[in-house]
Amino acid sequence: MMQKKLFLCFFTTLLLFSVLPFASSNAVAEGLSVSAKAAVLIEADTGRVLFAKNKDMQLPMASTTKILTALITLESDNLDELFVVDEKAIQVEGSSMGLQSGDSASLRTLACGMLLPSGNDAANAAAVRIGGSIAEFAAMMNQRAAAIGMTNSHFVTPSGLDDEQHYSTAHDMAKLARVALKNNAFQDICSRNIAKVEFGNPPYERWLKNHNRLLNEYKGAIGVKTGFTKKSGRCLVSAAERDGVTLIAVTLNAPNDWQDHTLMFNYGFNGVKPQQYDVKYEDIQLNVVGGKSAKVGVVPLTATMVNVEENKLQDITQKVIAEHFYYAPIQAGDVVGKIELYLDGEEIGTATLIAAEDVQRDITEIKYSLWDKIKMWFNNLKYKIINYIHRLL
Repeated sequence: MMQKKLFLCFFTTLLLFSVLPFASSNAVAEGLSVSAKAAVLIEADTGRVLFAKNKDMQLPMASTTKILTALITLESDNLDELFVVDEKAIQVEGSSMGLQSGDSASLRTLACGMLLPSGNDAANAAAVRIGGSIAEFAAMMNQRAAAIGMTNSHFVTPSGLDDEQHYSTAHDMAKLARVALKNNAFQDICSRNIAKVEFGNPPYERWLKNHNRLLNEYKGAIGVKTGFTKKSGRCLVSAAERDGVTLIAVTLNAPNDWQDHTLMFNYGFNGVKPQQYDVKYEDIQLNVVGGKSAKVGVVPLTATMVNVEENKLQDITQKVIAEHFYYAPIQAGDVVGKIELYLDGEEIGTATLIAAEDVQRDITEIKYSLWDKIKMWFNNLKYKIINYIHRLL
């Protein structure tokens, strides 16, 4: 009997240890379950991960690839210049914006064709126009992805059609969307239900319709891109904004992607709110050279708001960023540094620090060399410029 109890105890312990690593690796939020093979929810301002499921698993991402293709396109010059699209480039399978041989279009129009009806022809046409060939444009895509920090991704096709070496992760695609949404032209296009464009031979007005149902079905939705192939399954990258908080959600291989994104957004918006954070500045004393006081106190320039869960405020840490010393004179209100705010290792905000009081120059105690005077002059000029910019803002 005793041996049987010992065996059951050992088996139960072994089972618990085998399950725990699986649960922690998925970082699943309590009460939130999604159909996707991989998913992530981030806060757009900081990139902080709020929910994840297999977020670093490399998977095909279908036409969500066009987020990167459209971003590179919209970062190019002469967006509204008409040109004849490459005849071979537009001969591609899958979804199309309707380009035909001899058609003229602009890069801006092609970006609309990628992001709304998910035109593979639009993606290829833009790629050849910008890179000279599909292969050269793919190299540009990988360079841009590396600059964004997409360390687990590799791009081969501008459209997202299947290739063994074409893959990404939910987290990488969230990073991409975060950068893309900072491009005003990209955000404007991907948030439209319909867009009027001109292309053809000769060009004439057409209307393109967005495939993203969330624009109509979820309050505050602002894009971004759908995707599907048989290999990848349903893929979706989306963003939504409420009360000053913007969230980005990604699902890869999700049988019920619309519901997955609704659940993730509801979870995120229920927790993350704009919160006032009371910066701890009372004990900060900065060194002053050549002043009647050797130290100067600081105060925050304005109240500091952060987008976090209320119960996370106590976990925020501070890092003071300031010069080793400042030359007198210093006036109350002069910008003298900042405090960076961190949560879970991610920077979530900053607080500008200004001098709390005047510090007059002590001309009786210190005799300055010519080099000291030159450094003082340049330092004072620097802070005058900084303060002038802050006043303009």
